[in-house]
Amino acid sequence: MKDHVSEQLTLFASIVKWSAYASVVGILAGGGTSLFLMLLRRSTSIAAATPHYQFLLPLFLLMSSAFVRYLAPGAAGHGTEKVIEAVHQNMGRIPFQVVPVKMLATVITLASGGSAGKEGPCAQIGAGLASVFATLARLPEKDRKKLVICGISAGFATVFGTPVAGALFGIEVLVLGQMMYDVMFPSFVAGIVAYHVATLLGITYPYTAISISPGMTEWGFLEMLLLGLWCGLVALFFIQVLEVMEKMLERISRHWIANALIGGVLLVLIGMFVSQDYLGLGLTSIEAGLSGAHLPAGALFWKSVTTAITLGCGGSGGVLTPVFFIGTAAGNLFATLFHEQNIAAFSAIGMVAVLAAAANTPISASIMAMEMFGSTIGTHAAVACMTSFLIVGYHSVYPSQLLGIQKSDSLSAPEGSQLGDIKCATVVPRDKSLLQFVIKYGNKSAAKKRSNKKGPNPDN
Repeated sequence: MKDHVSEQLTLFASIVKWSAYASVVGILAGGGTSLFLMLLRRSTSIAAATPHYQFLLPLFLLMSSAFVRYLAPGAAGHGTEKVIEAVHQNMGRIPFQVVPVKMLATVITLASGGSAGKEGPCAQIGAGLASVFATLARLPEKDRKKLVICGISAGFATVFGTPVAGALFGIEVLVLGQMMYDVMFPSFVAGIVAYHVATLLGITYPYTAISISPGMTEWGFLEMLLLGLWCGLVALFFIQVLEVMEKMLERISRHWIANALIGGVLLVLIGMFVSQDYLGLGLTSIEAGLSGAHLPAGALFWKSVTTAITLGCGGSGGVLTPVFFIGTAAGNLFATLFHEQNIAAFSAIGMVAVLAAAANTPISASIMAMEMFGSTIGTHAAVACMTSFLIVGYHSVYPSQLLGIQKSDSLSAPEGSQLGDIKCATVVPRDKSLLQFVIKYGNKSAAKKRSNKKGPNPDN
């Protein structure tokens, strides 16, 4: 009896401890992220009121790159990637100067028309402030790492307005196929506290319920499978565009100043001759798609290109807001071709399905769909998210993600390695696998065709 009492008291003390620590992180992350979102909203409004402000893009991208390069090199990239790297390689240690530099560089990039997201800086703000708190509180390295993960969750919960999905995203995004259950409780506390702090400070999240048939029919299930396949391929395309564009800009010029200026000029040209809708956050196009409006067929292509240019030339910002745009456009195009009366619902499902694939986070993406658009969309979104997660393979917008599972028994990749180091998984055919059946059937069909072309054997 004494041992049971001791066990329960220890667990109770652990709950109190992590509730307190996670609440502090939630307050810090909610406040810091809210400040960033307010600055971004204000600067974007000023830029929009300035005629032809996009022509200043090359100069502002150069300024953003210089801030990061000389003041906080750890703030380079799209935020979340650097935080994942810090968790896996540096026990969550993040220098404090990363927070203000990332905030300022991202505001400059987005307000001037750079195509990036706002979630990466929010994750870096939350994680950076959590790391500072751990240092001031002189916490052990293990606790620091857990608090930094809580900071990631709090940042995502605040920027998305989805406390549950945001908390899950922060722990699901670290390792493909594994979730750290020992951090789940404090991550939920931090995410919920951060979300409420943001709403108290005036941050709003204008999501509305989207109607779709509540029952999952046979045809509806097939539609979601096809939509998931399509979204997985779109996510793979986006990941490849990010990689290719970065290499292309490096080949054109290896100097960071030239890269920033060239990237800025390319974005100005796209804005002039294609559309300005693909610059900046692109929230107007996302809202239009979710309202049932038709988006241009090339929207996902051009948004992928402008985002790759912005991040490849040194611009600062996240990658998931563009993923939302691309996913909305992918679902919108799919519905236009196959099920036009459900164009708003398919746009919403496409948004979370491309997220599930691009970030390898199918669980949090499925829950995000319900938090954003209502529970009736949940079963449809879950099928599409799981399908897209599988079809994208071992690729991610976050190369620092670790591989925790194999996505198929017929594929093999080194578990524990970073996804960025996995060029292609090795195919491992098995006797009873579908792949082996297809190979055998294909060989027999080919042999039969060759035999028919040769005609009958005259020696018989």
